Amino acid sequence: MKDTKNIIGVLLAGGLARRMGGGDKCLKILGGKTLLSYAIDAATPQVSQLILNANGDSSRFVEFKLPVVPDVVDGAQGPLAGVLTGMEWASRNVTNCEWVVTFPTDAPFFPNDLVERMLEKVHNKNADMACARSNERTHPVFALWPIKLAGDLRRAMLEENLRKIDKWTEKFNVINVNWSTDIIDPFFNINCAEDLEQAKEFLN
Repeated sequence: MKDTKNIIGVLLAGGLARRMGGGDKCLKILGGKTLLSYAIDAATPQVSQLILNANGDSSRFVEFKLPVVPDVVDGAQGPLAGVLTGMEWASRNVTNCEWVVTFPTDAPFFPNDLVERMLEKVHNKNADMACARSNERTHPVFALWPIKLAGDLRRAMLEENLRKIDKWTEKFNVINVNWSTDIIDPFFNINCAEDLEQAKEFLN
């Protein structure tokens, strides 16, 4: 297994969850557990430390015992703001940290070898970053990011008003790492009430 020491995991929970009626989608219950609990359980063994990127009153997450870090740019700018937040937090708080990995908190079945495989692929292919892929679709919120690019990302967001992950990453060497969907798509994410019902069926 590749050494995941000093890789910081960033749980992305800063979305507005409009299709779920607003509020914290990550606190929705699936099979007796919050979606956030699924993400924490899957991510914790894969990284040296986890932080939760979420805005607003952090006390609503106190039971999870994680550092809660709000977006470093204002205005609910989407997952790219969470990526930048994680990069800048790791740069300030973790000595010799080179990478952060992002995990959305609305995909309860993501794989437990995510970081290991992405790190291995980045090193083997000498890539700048890695992104998960399944069923011929990339999942740019499941990705491994070098924190040395934090300054470039901050400039892109503030000076170019960039919001889409793909628009920023297209200028770098991004390696996609494929996962099988033979049983279920491990990156199945929950956007609405119907998706939550579908996820319950996957648990059975």
